[in-house]
Amino acid sequence: MHLKLAVLMALLVLAGCVRVDISPQIRWQHADQLAADSSWQKIYLPAGGFVLAAFIPRELQQSDTLTIYIEGDGFAWVNSSTPSFDPTPINPLALQLALHHPRGNAVYLARPCQYVGGVNRRNCTMTYWTNRRFAPEVVEASNQAIAQLKQQFKATHIELIGFSGGGAVAALVATRRKDVTRLITVAGNLDPDAWTKIHHASPLMGSLNPANEWQSLWAVPQLHFIGGQDRNIPAAVAQSYRARFPKNHRPQLRVVDGFDHHCCWVEQWPALLNEALP
Repeated sequence: MHLKLAVLMALLVLAGCVRVDISPQIRWQHADQLAADSSWQKIYLPAGGFVLAAFIPRELQQSDTLTIYIEGDGFAWVNSSTPSFDPTPINPLALQLALHHPRGNAVYLARPCQYVGGVNRRNCTMTYWTNRRFAPEVVEASNQAIAQLKQQFKATHIELIGFSGGGAVAALVATRRKDVTRLITVAGNLDPDAWTKIHHASPLMGSLNPANEWQSLWAVPQLHFIGGQDRNIPAAVAQSYRARFPKNHRPQLRVVDGFDHHCCWVEQWPALLNEALP
């Protein structure tokens, strides 16, 4: 099963743009296997109106800082007009980044309704991975889950790293906390209003926008990676976010030539992070 699953997921990744709703069970198995291969395990965290899934190392040493990776929007849409019935990602890029974290302690946090079923799949209506993907209750649930992870591993500070829509969630969580020592995003959707305008899409009604809360973020050290070939979340989105800040407090952006929304972050992640951070 392991080999067959790996071959299937490789084909899905190579296909790039998937239009078939691969069963959630296969997506769960894929993430479980990735985690198991690195001696990580899945846990569930009741948080607000949701239960959030997380993957953590089986043996995590206590340290002052805990790095928490937050997943993207996942498999939110089957096509441009049909929402998925389960947003669990086909290719969990943030999980793979977490598994390749090059320094210190790291864990992974899924978004609401990803990797959950049965009694854990509470309040999972499609609005929470479409228009309300960044709703206040989504941000609060993520914030509560992060507080549990921090307490579990007895950390004093946290570092947040968000991929794609997880970047928006990470930024919004950072506005609500005093213990965030760094905010990092990879292809992050930091200004959803600018993003929807670029794609000529309807605004995300019911969602919060990190760009509108810049005053709560100006003192947080930030680094935002952008794929030079990313057509999903192009550099203009992060630039619109950055422009909200005063000139002497504007976050650092780093455009990586040749990268798009998915390629080639995982393979190059340790080198990119080690090079960018002291």
